[in-house]
Amino acid sequence: MAATIGEQLRLAREGRGIPLREISDQTRISMHYLEAIETNDYKRLPGGIFNRSFVKAYARYVGYDEKEAVEGYTRYMRELGDSGDEVASTPYHSKVYTDAPATRSPILTVVLAIVILAALTGIALTVLHWVQRRSASLSHEAPFAMMRSDKVARDFEVVGLNNWKADYEQFLQ
Repeated sequence: MAATIGEQLRLAREGRGIPLREISDQTRISMHYLEAIETNDYKRLPGGIFNRSFVKAYARYVGYDEKEAVEGYTRYMRELGDSGDEVASTPYHSKVYTDAPATRSPILTVVLAIVILAALTGIALTVLHWVQRRSASLSHEAPFAMMRSDKVARDFEVVGLNNWKADYEQFLQ
């Protein structure tokens, strides 16, 4: 029994003619992880209980004995000197597994944040200035509007007074 558990699972899959994509779709395990299991590259997997669960689900789908698959995985990890229990012995840390490592510098992130905040502040100040100028021009025009309406009222009064005076004189005659 020289074949590792990854090789045995791959042979079981190929023997049944099951494509790796089908296993990925049905078990919701990424292709990246399934390929890692088949090549015994368990460092690409999340670790600990997740690795065992992935091996177990893979084995179940291809019709391989689940218990034997998990024992084979554990045996393989012990041979490498890794107990595979890093999840149980360390606190949980959220990790994002991507193909490419993050390349953005923290300094660049700070500079971008400052530029964005400066742009938003500039926009806010521009809008505030526009609103203030508009309200000032409206309040500046209001007295003139009142004066115009007062003039119209006075003119109306004068015309009305003249009409009243003409009517009164006509009445007296």
